[in-house]
Amino acid sequence: MPNSVIVLGTQWGDEGKGKIADLLTSKADIVVRSQGGNNAGHTLVVDGKKVVVRLVPSGILHPDCLCLIGSGVVVNPTALFEEISELEAAGVKNAEQRLKICGAASLLLPVHLAIDHASEKKRGKNAIGTTGRGIGPCYEDKVARRGVRVGDLLDLNIFRSKLQELMEFRNFQLKHYYGAEEVSFESVYEEVLSVRERLLSMLDDVSALLASARGAGKKILFEGAQGTFLDIDYGTYPFVTSSNTTAGGCVTGSGAGPLSIDYVLGIAKVYTTRVGGGPYPTELTDATGEEIRKVGSEFGAVTGRPRRTGWYDAVAMRRAAALNSLSALALMKLDVLDGLDEVKICTGYRHADGTVTQLPPLAAVEYEGIEPVYETMPGWKCSTFGITKWEELPEKARRYIERLEELSTVKVAIVSTGPERNQTIYREDPFA
Repeated sequence: MPNSVIVLGTQWGDEGKGKIADLLTSKADIVVRSQGGNNAGHTLVVDGKKVVVRLVPSGILHPDCLCLIGSGVVVNPTALFEEISELEAAGVKNAEQRLKICGAASLLLPVHLAIDHASEKKRGKNAIGTTGRGIGPCYEDKVARRGVRVGDLLDLNIFRSKLQELMEFRNFQLKHYYGAEEVSFESVYEEVLSVRERLLSMLDDVSALLASARGAGKKILFEGAQGTFLDIDYGTYPFVTSSNTTAGGCVTGSGAGPLSIDYVLGIAKVYTTRVGGGPYPTELTDATGEEIRKVGSEFGAVTGRPRRTGWYDAVAMRRAAALNSLSALALMKLDVLDGLDEVKICTGYRHADGTVTQLPPLAAVEYEGIEPVYETMPGWKCSTFGITKWEELPEKARRYIERLEELSTVKVAIVSTGPERNQTIYREDPFA
C-alpha cells in the first residue's frame, strides 16, 4: 500500500493541484511543500467557500494534518504570517502550531522583491513575466551561497552578519546596475526580527520528521508547486520558475530519499493554460480560447492575471510522464469543455522543415516555427458537472479521456468535474 505520494503539475502550473492535494490530505498524516514560494497559489473550494494557500501546504485545512515546509522552499516571513492570519480568519484552527519549517529553507527578504521588479523592468519586452515576489533573486542568493536561512535566526550575530553581506551586494546591484533605489538594511533586519520568535517556534528537522514518519507507516503527501514545464532545467527556459518543479525537486527539496516515494500523481487540465511569457504551441487566441478562459475562470490565484488558454498537449505530457515517472494522472476541469462542438489534442510538433517530433524541445528558442499537429474529436455537448461515477459520463467524454491516456502514455486515476471536493470521479486511489 502506497504511503508516500507526490502530487505535482504536469503542464505550466495552475492545473488544479490544490483540490487534489486537499482531497488526498484527508487520507494523509503529513503534507510537505518542497520548492517555490508565495508565488504559487492553490485555490481550494470547501463548502462553497474559496481558500487560497500559497506557502502553507494544502493539508492545513485538515485539523489533524501536520504541514511541513522543506529546505527547497523560499520563505517570505511577512507573507507567511499574513497567510496564516487569512487562514485563521477563514476558520482554520491551530494553523501556526501545525506548521514546521526546515532550518535550511531560505529567507526571502524585501530586497529580493526590489531586485525582481528592477530586473523585469530592465528586461523590457524580454521580461520573463515573473510574479514579482522575489522568488528568482532569493534562489540566486541561495545558489551563490550568500543566502540567509531560517536556521540562521538561532544566532543573531550570524544572522546580522550574513544579512549585511547579502544586502551590501544587492544594494550595490540595485544602485549601480539597475539604477533603482536601495533597500534599508535596518528596515529589513527589524522586519525579520519582529517575527523571529514565531519563526523559530516552527523550526524543525523536516528530513528527520519524514524519515521517522515513513518508518512508522504514516501517510505522506508531497505537494508540488507550479508545473513541469516551468522547471528550471526542463521547462521552456528561460521562461521558467527558479526551482525544480518535477518529482526530483520534491525529493531534494524535502530531504526524503528517492526510494521512499511510492506513487507520483500528475495533475493536468483537459486543456492547457499558461501565465506569463514563453512558448505555448497549442495556444488559442480566438473565441474558443476566450470561452475556455471565461467558463474555466482562468485567472491567477496569486496575481489575478488572465491565463493564456489552449488545447491539451500530449507531446508535452509524454515528456512530463517520463521526467516525473508518473504513476497516473488526475484530469481537471472536464466540465469546462462541455459546451464545445469539438475538442482537439496536440499529437505532434511540426517544424519548419516539415518534420514532426513526438517530444518537446528543451529551450524556448527551439520552439521557433513549431506548429501543433492536432487530432480532432467530437464534443459531448452535455453537462458533466458534478458527476462522480465514470459510467455516468457521456460516452464521447469517456472516449476523449481514454484517448488522452493513450497519447500521454499514462493512465487516468482521477477525473474532476467541478471545484468542490465531492465533484470527483475516482478510478484509482493513490493511497490504496
